[in-house]
Amino acid sequence: MLSFTPTDEQQMLVDAIAKFALADVRPHAHSADEQNAFPPEIIQKGWELGILPASIPEAYGGFGEHSAVTNVLAAEALAWGDLALALAVMLPAIVATPIYLSGTEEQKRHILPQIATAAKLPYFSAALLEPGISFDANAPRTTAAREDGHYLISGEKCYVPFAPEAQMLLVYARDSQSGRVDGYLIERGAEGLSIGQREKLMGIRALPTYRVQLNNVRVAASHKLGGEAGTRYQRILSHSRTALAALAVGVARAAYEYARDYAKTRVQFGVPIAQKQSIAFMLAEMAIEVDAARLMTWEAAWQLDSDPEGDHTAESYLAKEYAAKAALFVTDCAVQILGGHGYIREHPVERWLRDARGFAAFEGLAVV
Repeated sequence: MLSFTPTDEQQMLVDAIAKFALADVRPHAHSADEQNAFPPEIIQKGWELGILPASIPEAYGGFGEHSAVTNVLAAEALAWGDLALALAVMLPAIVATPIYLSGTEEQKRHILPQIATAAKLPYFSAALLEPGISFDANAPRTTAAREDGHYLISGEKCYVPFAPEAQMLLVYARDSQSGRVDGYLIERGAEGLSIGQREKLMGIRALPTYRVQLNNVRVAASHKLGGEAGTRYQRILSHSRTALAALAVGVARAAYEYARDYAKTRVQFGVPIAQKQSIAFMLAEMAIEVDAARLMTWEAAWQLDSDPEGDHTAESYLAKEYAAKAALFVTDCAVQILGGHGYIREHPVERWLRDARGFAAFEGLAVV
């Protein structure tokens, strides 16, 4: 049964992240958004919290056991500080977790220690999303064609974080014969791999993302995630959607708490606006949406931990969809409660609204 009481280790991790988010992330979030980059030392400090190494077994260089529940608690706390920073700190997990969940033993022993034992934030990235309308995660246009013991990967990807710095890209492509979607591990500098200009996004502006072109990139069969058995793609999608749900909860909670505190101190006609019925009802609806989205996220994470063999597509998809809509609703309400101040960039609610708008298009940008 799902417990609502974090373990001592989970609570210590959440407390450490909350302290980091309040003391280090929040003071830099506005300037990072304006300047399109977080200070590298802040990202490094977030990495040193050890969220990813704590979810990798000791046999593969970590010091813990993988837990989706623990990771969603961490993701919410990070996103409460800032979504772009949370995605940057969690970046190596979008390669490490799929390898742990679906990789061959050789892939796990070769790659996971490189990530888990790194002293500095190791840049590994993944490419799932593609440009254009109506992207379907179950039918990507990027293809993998088998040829003489290799695969030729061709297509275009977008929203690839830190692509120029990435030592390795995990690219998801559809087999040209079977139609099955698998992941392929592509080393930096591979022939046929080219990285375009940095994308200009409405939100998460402090996270650098890029278009990536793949023109018959040759990948050894041993670099197919999962080898001949293939990739547990639906399971990986479920871990990604659950991660996005947790991040959306973090953004929504930040906006709700800021608007609540503002409403308590903003006085009009002699009373705080929090005492106005319309504002009080709006704050109550915001609180309901945050808690409802969190509970759906926890349930999806618990299902993933409780049943390692299942995909749990429905639970993770519903959690992500609900949390994405809740985040958009709550952040929009926060802007309304602040009135004219909500539209001013010095207040963070407009940034949170811009960030929340993107959750519908963030598939694959995070994994728990």
